[in-house]
Amino acid sequence: MRQNSSGFTLIEVMIVVAIVGILAMVAGPAYTSYVTKSKRGDGKAALLQIMQLQEKFRASCPFYGTTISTTADLCGTPPVLANTTLRAATTSVDGHYNIALSAVTGSAYTVTASPTFTDAECTALIIDQDGAQSSTGSLTGTACWK
Repeated sequence: MRQNSSGFTLIEVMIVVAIVGILAMVAGPAYTSYVTKSKRGDGKAALLQIMQLQEKFRASCPFYGTTISTTADLCGTPPVLANTTLRAATTSVDGHYNIALSAVTGSAYTVTASPTFTDAECTALIIDQDGAQSSTGSLTGTACWK
């Protein structure tokens, strides 16, 4: 006669370990992708904020600001973009992106956000004075903005 014993057999434990391993292989990259996409939100917010501040600056001056600064200089030379909510003059709020203002003329500008982390899909987020959104990397066009 056999006694009733409680517990798991080796086969049952191995099946559970295999299932957990498969779940980890699927969930790990998905989580990493999710974190990367959430960090892009920091860059997008910084670019839209710079765009808004540029338009606010141009409402008072006949040209766009040529630099990003934490101090305001109303129509001085060179014009300075008032920027008090970014963490530093050229860094996004959470510090995930470096912000650069380029191609500034009296009626145009381009703002670029470059990630401080590895993002092969979107190596830069770009916006111009018309609100045209683009990016560089393996995902080009507006794919990184979605």
